[in-house]
Amino acid sequence: MNVEKLRTVEDWVALYRHEFALPVVERGGFVMLPITGRIGVVHLPVVRAERVRGSLTDRGLSVPMLARQIRWSLVVTPDDRLGPEAMDVLDRLDIGIPTIGSAIMLPTGLGRWTREGCHWIVPPERDQKLPPLSVVLTTALAVGGGED
Repeated sequence: MNVEKLRTVEDWVALYRHEFALPVVERGGFVMLPITGRIGVVHLPVVRAERVRGSLTDRGLSVPMLARQIRWSLVVTPDDRLGPEAMDVLDRLDIGIPTIGSAIMLPTGLGRWTREGCHWIVPPERDQKLPPLSVVLTTALAVGGGED
């Protein structure tokens, strides 16, 4: 698909579905990625996200990453359910995990400036195996958040 020719939200939904196998939907004029038992997201503060990206890259792992103003969102495969205590620890570190049934907005452009206010730092790839949530969380905890 030629990205230059994509004009409508429906065009972008088709791209994300067919080229990247992401189960996106159109909702309210935007491309939305529903959070399910098979697709998850981790929101990280920018400094921690940059460190996670570097650490994963050093290990030969790639994860689709969306940049937003103060947080980056990483697309993952859920592999474990976190209990309330773990979620409390993550919340204190400003690490967010949207719940099943929620959704995140994806950009309708591959450049830096999109109408959605987000852009891909690492875009999804065809046939990409998403990293497990546990690997991304373990890495996020190990690299720290820049408070040092």
